[in-house]
Amino acid sequence: MPATLLDGTRIAQQIRSEVAEEVKALAAASAPSGNLRPGELGSSNLRPGLAVLLVGHNPASEIYVRGKIKACEEVGIYSETLTPPESATTSELLAHVDELNRRDDIDGILVQLPLPPQVDAKKVLLAVDPAKDVDGFHPMNVGFLSTQRRGLVPCTPAGVMEILGRSGIAASGREAVVVGRSDIVGKPVAMLLTNANATVTICHSKTRDLAGVCRRADILVAAIGRAGMITRDFVKPGATVIDVGMNTVTDPAEFRRFFAGNAKREEAFRKKGSTLVGDVHPEVAEVAGAITPVPGGVGPLTIAMLMFNTVKAAKMRRGSRMPEMSRA
Repeated sequence: MPATLLDGTRIAQQIRSEVAEEVKALAAASAPSGNLRPGELGSSNLRPGLAVLLVGHNPASEIYVRGKIKACEEVGIYSETLTPPESATTSELLAHVDELNRRDDIDGILVQLPLPPQVDAKKVLLAVDPAKDVDGFHPMNVGFLSTQRRGLVPCTPAGVMEILGRSGIAASGREAVVVGRSDIVGKPVAMLLTNANATVTICHSKTRDLAGVCRRADILVAAIGRAGMITRDFVKPGATVIDVGMNTVTDPAEFRRFFAGNAKREEAFRKKGSTLVGDVHPEVAEVAGAITPVPGGVGPLTIAMLMFNTVKAAKMRRGSRMPEMSRA
């Protein structure tokens, strides 16, 4: 029996709807009230605000940023984009970040990567106020995550946990294997799974018998960045497989390796000349119990969780006592 497809698009829309309701609730709470003291929730406009720092004219980055700005509009978050030139220096970008850190109407700061080669990207990212670090990459937020304190969690790993939770797939007591050890996905998703009481193994290029280790997993997260690397030999029958990868395939021979006989994908490939494939080979759907598709799996959750983090940052910064709307 083919694996159950975990519909990330549907789950992302649920989260966006919840975020939109939170934004409305914050707006309602900020209406003037004689029962509030100055500085308390309700004494000012509490519309969450997100600022994006987009340097130069990287076409892929511009597409990503447009998607984020559109999502802000849909859920009612204020947004603005700063566009320094490609020639911007580290000092100039640090000045932009410092200004955004000081602005009370900005709750989230997102530095769109990659930055130009002359820029010290780590220095710029480290300059972002941890309370406004909606990407969840700042060492302080990483520390909060590792010690199970309240902070801002990286968007894609948080999205993975939303997919599991909202699909009724419990992590507690399960064996989880994460393929990939990046600071952006692999390590934080391993910490989130550990915090959810899974027994977690992190794999990488030096792991011996990678397929054998992966076959132990009840929950397998693929975040290695190699098209179709995880084949059916890596997967225990009935396991849940979360495919974080998003790789563009343009070579016809490579396309046939993944999608030979798939008439719909073949027609789309002929028209476009490319297709997306995850880190998981499509054949894994014949073995797994549940799997995220590419596209339409983890991808949509990343922007949804960015919206969630922006509202969460606003509530944390401005003293909201409203309950959290989700597990992230």
